[in-house]
Amino acid sequence: MALWLSSLGLLLLLPAAQAGAEVFTLASSVVGNGDRIASARLYMGTGCSGENISPELHWRDAPQGTRSFALTMFDPDAVSGSGRWHWVVFNIPAELMSLPEGAGEPKSGLIPEAIQGRTDFRGHGYSGACPPEGGDGHRYQFRIYALKVDLLPLDESTPAEMVADHINANKLAEAQLEVIYGR
Repeated sequence: MALWLSSLGLLLLLPAAQAGAEVFTLASSVVGNGDRIASARLYMGTGCSGENISPELHWRDAPQGTRSFALTMFDPDAVSGSGRWHWVVFNIPAELMSLPEGAGEPKSGLIPEAIQGRTDFRGHGYSGACPPEGGDGHRYQFRIYALKVDLLPLDESTPAEMVADHINANKLAEAQLEVIYGR
């Protein structure tokens, strides 16, 4: 299928959608796309009084050739201007298609095969939502990435931005679940 954009003078070749093709998706049994995140999922500290419990997440229809997964939670609306990393998990085995509630606590042992990287909260594991008071609230984007490699050559001390660079260099596909929270 070809699409001509005359105002830009560009010819874009877009792949035709295949009938019955599955779409890589990310979902949760405890929060839906566009929903307000529950207080149990909020950060505990810096003025927030949540329980800092990561939600259950599951995904399906990863593309052929997926050898591992990576998961991130990112707040693009953070006042820093460059966003804020709340959770970074990588080297999730390709046969794993979900993370249980509470898996974001590294000491829980719920995902022993994976590495939970350093977040912008200076720790490892899940750091729940905690935007500043006032305003319209923030978007929190959970993203699962299907990767073409078994392992990213990184460890738990690697900054989230560097993990994101490695994810982007090795991704086959990504799916997103976006939730909101304001106070």
